[in-house]
Amino acid sequence: MDIHEILNRLPHRHPFVMVDRVTKLEVGRRIEALKNVTISEGFFQGHFPSRPVMPGVLLLEALAQAAALLACETLREIPGDKTMYYFGGIDAARFKRPVEPGDQLVMDVRLTRRKGPVMKFKAHGLVGGQLAVEAVLLCTRVILSEAAL
Repeated sequence: MDIHEILNRLPHRHPFVMVDRVTKLEVGRRIEALKNVTISEGFFQGHFPSRPVMPGVLLLEALAQAAALLACETLREIPGDKTMYYFGGIDAARFKRPVEPGDQLVMDVRLTRRKGPVMKFKAHGLVGGQLAVEAVLLCTRVILSEAAL
């Protein structure tokens, strides 16, 4: 899945799109996606100027966006004006190594449980084959009411 297909499925736009490419997809099971981390990312100006490090919250966001892509493919539904995928929770988040400019974050997200619109994922982010971040994520599909639009 290239960036055009990703943008068709995620509501995020620059500078908040955290998935550049999907390299593997097993509908209902797992997704492997890439985030190319570059020095031009705006957050590096303040986090940290002397030693740029990708913020942990953005690492989790990248994993969540990959999970949302897997969710919409699993449900065979492209989110539109009436549906959205939201974080439902984050458990067991651990940061194992810094992610810096020039790194390629390889995200491996696996669907472990599904009950109605709620899905649970085990997510890992690796750089150079080394674990950088891991978490258990909950994602929920929400049908937006007319009042919310």
